[in-house]
Amino acid sequence: MYDIKGFLETSFIDWPGKICSVLFLPRCNLRCRYCHNHSLVLCPEQFPTFPFKDILDRLVSFRDWVEGVCLTGGEPTLHPNLPSLIREIKRLGFLVKLDTNGSHPHMLERLIEKREIDLISMDVKAPLDLSHYTCVTGSPVRLDLIRESIGILQRGWVDYEFRMTAVPGLHSIDDIRRLGLELRAGSRFVLKNFNPANPLDPSLRETRPYDPEHLREIEREVQGMT
Repeated sequence: MYDIKGFLETSFIDWPGKICSVLFLPRCNLRCRYCHNHSLVLCPEQFPTFPFKDILDRLVSFRDWVEGVCLTGGEPTLHPNLPSLIREIKRLGFLVKLDTNGSHPHMLERLIEKREIDLISMDVKAPLDLSHYTCVTGSPVRLDLIRESIGILQRGWVDYEFRMTAVPGLHSIDDIRRLGLELRAGSRFVLKNFNPANPLDPSLRETRPYDPEHLREIEREVQGMT
């Protein structure tokens, strides 16, 4: 019924301030060079599909201490039955968080209008110019749809955050500052550090991530750009 390729029963990092379960949906329309879930994107058929009833049974068994479910991927908004999946989870009393690249604003708007989502975490890949965005995503992208999704979230009808994975060589500190000025999202703009362990682009494996403390300083700076 639902093409779920991964199930993490408990996570302390995927929903800040909450303990959640994580469901992984396959496929993505982008090919981000730093992506660490690329096997789920490129070869989802190698992973078995989790029976949804089994997932529901497990969720029920620990809903006294797991607060919500994070839907990630891949890109969940590629799946037309995403609203139905969310309703099934909400029916059990869980909150639902959605991770998305923002390329399907009409799906986001539908979920928000029907109050079917509690938190949306949108990955913004780079400053909002086409050449830079395409360089990072490794594939064609409609920047007008990305901007539309940003605008939908900034209406404030749902709790949200913008995330950027900072990759030395792909993102300079000035690039991060520029995106901070473009978004002016305050504390809703969160920086993630690059993990070189298994990126889609093998040339990035030798890239040294930003110093974590320096990145936190930059994060505090851009969060002040309101």
